[in-house]
Amino acid sequence: MIGQDLLGIEPLERDQIELILETAERMQEIATRDVKKVPTLRGRTLINLFFEPSTRTQTSFEIAGKRLSADVVNFSASSSSLSKSESLLDTAKTLDAMDPDAVIVRHPVAGVPQRIADVLEAPVINAGDGAHEHPTQALLDMLTVYQEKERIEGLTIAIIGDIAHSRVARSNVYGFSKLGAEVRVAGPPTMLPAKVEELGVKAYTSLREVLEGADVVMALRIQNERLGGAFFPSLREYSATFGLDRAKLRFAKPDAIVMHPGPVNRGVELSHELTDERPSVILDQVRNGVALRMALLYLIAGRSGATPERE
Repeated sequence: MIGQDLLGIEPLERDQIELILETAERMQEIATRDVKKVPTLRGRTLINLFFEPSTRTQTSFEIAGKRLSADVVNFSASSSSLSKSESLLDTAKTLDAMDPDAVIVRHPVAGVPQRIADVLEAPVINAGDGAHEHPTQALLDMLTVYQEKERIEGLTIAIIGDIAHSRVARSNVYGFSKLGAEVRVAGPPTMLPAKVEELGVKAYTSLREVLEGADVVMALRIQNERLGGAFFPSLREYSATFGLDRAKLRFAKPDAIVMHPGPVNRGVELSHELTDERPSVILDQVRNGVALRMALLYLIAGRSGATPERE
């Protein structure tokens, strides 16, 4: 995968996904060391090009790069020439002229990472674009499920919430389906995309039905900054109908795990108890995000013949 773009899960083959997950598992050992650093990407330069606020994704990419000894540059749109009306593509070309080894792009408009990849020599990693895809989030979710369940093939994954506007949902549908899981989605009718079944999923408007027999339950964040309250009457009604607590979770399998891409609207998508305690694996998702992004940087920006965990 050296030098290749990662713009979404949809174009990936199953063996590529498995390679990324296997590499991420090897990277996890580095976090247990006293000195959490290896020289694998020494001399490499990575640019975080984020046009949306981000805590988990941007920080984990930065930590991932630094643990691999890369030089990491965080680009701020507000303090760049974009504020002087420079076009996005001209900014991208300017950064490319500085010879980075990978550029990580997050943007509120779908398709922007693809546009940037079209003009850059450096490989581009999509860190989330509009309602299109968020491939690294889906990959860390798959890693978390695999480590909890020791398999993905044959599992039932229930994704609940705003499916229509969620890049996380779309990437997870592609990823878990490619690895042999049954994927179900549920939400208010206004939050289910038209012809959603064409993605190979089962769609429900009943929380109880989607939870029946589920091995993994993933709640999605209500994106108030995008929706403006137009898709359901109130947060209170949404919570009563689709919010998860222990009482509702009893319809899933007894050993079901609960996931969320974060940040959680407590008391809306998840109860406080489910957010903080098992069967929640939310903090495991965050922890796995660093190892997963280390794996991607190694695979995409690394050198042929380098080993990921070499001291």
